[in-house]
Amino acid sequence: MLSPSPTPASPAEGVRADALEAPAVHANFYTRLCATLARTCLGLGVLGLVLLVVAVLTQVFGRYVLNDTPTWAESIAMLLVLYVTMFGTAVGVRDAGHIGLESLLVLLPDAVRTKIELLIHVLVGSFGAIMAYNCALLALSVADYKLPTLGISEGWRYLPPVIAGVLIVLFSIEHLIAVLKGTEVEPAWH
Repeated sequence: MLSPSPTPASPAEGVRADALEAPAVHANFYTRLCATLARTCLGLGVLGLVLLVVAVLTQVFGRYVLNDTPTWAESIAMLLVLYVTMFGTAVGVRDAGHIGLESLLVLLPDAVRTKIELLIHVLVGSFGAIMAYNCALLALSVADYKLPTLGISEGWRYLPPVIAGVLIVLFSIEHLIAVLKGTEVEPAWH
């Protein structure tokens, strides 16, 4: 026999329950979004590494077998290194793969540790925002110039730190939410 679902004693209690559930739903959506972005960055990083290997092999083959190195191979390899590095940096921030001195934090009382963790994530997010903003300005300032061997805008060199900076901000916000909730951010590669 099915039992009736419990009803709130008053309409105000029902509204309060809905208000408590709504932030949790948004936080779960945000966490899933960040995890998806991180996995996408990992996938693009792997693809970038494969293309980087192809570009370097093309350089070696051209230089030693054909005695004529393709002019685009070195430029594309340098560009790919930037993209792979910046995507990896952003994922490292989300998955806490960066260097940290957590051994000192565990010695502190919980209240102090929480405040320091919040400060750390605010500082990392601020760094990401400053990096994104300044690299965007730089990309716009050189957008009219062309990379001679590729024929594309010089701004493509400064796009990876812009993307990584925005992702670092998003991932730092995710960490701030997790610290305030008393949870951990689960790495994207799990």
